[in-house]
Amino acid sequence: MARWDKSSSSASVPDWFWQAVDVEPETRSVEVEECDVAYRFYASPGKPGMLLIHGMNAHSRWWDFIAPQLLDEYEIAAMDLTGMGDSDYRYEYDSDTFAGEIKAVLDHAGFDNGCTVVAHSFGGYMAVRAANLYPDRFGSLVLVDSGIRHPDDPLPDRPLMGGGRAKTYPDKESALMRFRLQPPQPCENDYILEYIARNSLMPVEGGGWAWKFDEDLMTTLKDGERQPDDYQNLSLPVGVIYGEDSELFSRRTLDYMRELIPREFPAVALPDAQHHLFLDQPLAFIDALRDMCRDLRG
Repeated sequence: MARWDKSSSSASVPDWFWQAVDVEPETRSVEVEECDVAYRFYASPGKPGMLLIHGMNAHSRWWDFIAPQLLDEYEIAAMDLTGMGDSDYRYEYDSDTFAGEIKAVLDHAGFDNGCTVVAHSFGGYMAVRAANLYPDRFGSLVLVDSGIRHPDDPLPDRPLMGGGRAKTYPDKESALMRFRLQPPQPCENDYILEYIARNSLMPVEGGGWAWKFDEDLMTTLKDGERQPDDYQNLSLPVGVIYGEDSELFSRRTLDYMRELIPREFPAVALPDAQHHLFLDQPLAFIDALRDMCRDLRG
């Protein structure tokens, strides 16, 4: 890929980042209910499988600088849920269909029932749903800043993501200037934000650029709310990694999850990290994920 940092006035991009994103995975897809579900496959023969799942309005390439650093221990797939990334769009979406997409990618990638699923934010709930519908399909689940709000906690005071008329930008640079994390948060690693933004755009027929997600996803999504029963029914080993300063995951969230999930589980708060913790502290996140996966598999 183009080394865009060389013409930038920002701080130099660290070598570990370039070494990671220069690893080229296979691009694959599997059909689920008449839609193609795209995923990126990092072959590491003989290693246990790991599936990485993104959050709302994100995509598999958010993991480009994470996945290659785990190939000494895992064979990895990073998927695009439908309506996001390079997967097809649907007329409407629901949690059971997303769960079916997760199972389909696990099957298509050839992962056995002992594999690990790592899922961020909205993807975490879809993975919880998959664990309910297909309880023996994977061996452990790591939820990344993804939980269930205590019923007494107020809803966040901000509009829902997505919805409304699709925004088209006249050129790529104009679009890049408008890239924002949701929920809003600062991130000191500008090179990661720029990398994600550059890989989140698609050309639009007739000219211009748009973000790689379906603006109608949130308004057509059914059964998208987290349900306590789904957490109470989890039968596989679970781990949680969350941002110590996250707006969406609090200590009360963790305590409530401990009330619901029937077995004890490890939880790690990543210092100096918010909701998008693996953007804030990528190397610390990788270390925490390695340790947690070893514990869960052990």
